Amino acid sequence: MNELFQNVAENAMYVLSFFMIIMLVFIAALLLEKAAGKKNGVTGPVFTTRKLAMIGMFSAIAMILHLFDFPLPFAPGFYKLDFSELPILVGAFAFGPAAGVMMEFIKILLKLFIKGTSTAFVGDLANFVIGCSFILPASAIYAFHKSRKTAIAACAVGTAILTVFGTAFNAVYLLPAFSKLYGMPLDSLLEMGSAVNPLAEGGIISFVVACVAPLNLIKGAGVSLVTLLIYKPLSPIIKAGQDAAGTRRIAERLQ
Repeated sequence: MNELFQNVAENAMYVLSFFMIIMLVFIAALLLEKAAGKKNGVTGPVFTTRKLAMIGMFSAIAMILHLFDFPLPFAPGFYKLDFSELPILVGAFAFGPAAGVMMEFIKILLKLFIKGTSTAFVGDLANFVIGCSFILPASAIYAFHKSRKTAIAACAVGTAILTVFGTAFNAVYLLPAFSKLYGMPLDSLLEMGSAVNPLAEGGIISFVVACVAPLNLIKGAGVSLVTLLIYKPLSPIIKAGQDAAGTRRIAERLQ
């Protein structure tokens, strides 16, 4: 814990920018959720006590899955795959885009308190931003029209954005940031990719296309497939208390 607070103090400006990005993404999610609610005629508070409790539960599950990451044979060891977005996407489908962004943030926050940061928050910010690039568009599309076909389209769009944005973000920001953070030439990082994947030879573009894009595609497709399989059976359980509360509010208005 002391080490975490020391890292925060040493990287105060970066942490501040981290929180500003989180706030901007959350505001965007909240506006999208309000717009979807207005279109669908849904009124009432965005967050209820039960919803906040469910957000906490899904965030904790996501954090546990985040800890069980593993490397893939076509990418260097510092790239690892995890499926922490699975409970977050399920929760975001049930409770909306703002809840999805909150779960991404709480997941990272819990991970920092338990495991700390080994990247001066660079990797943690990247995980949050790239995760939101998947969760936010997918849950926003689904929020506007909740159907099986929309869910499939939402997952497809989210996976496409995750793959494209995550790949570009690595090339433009993440790899140069890691190079600076560890005092390692960028070429050395790229050589680590070409050592395990011959298709990564030729520069940073070849590296991210051969190593990063497939990883993001596998993650998005895997999370989407499992979500589409389990969401409908789980939905009545997840929304049971929420639907009951909504029924009570309607009854109260009719009295």
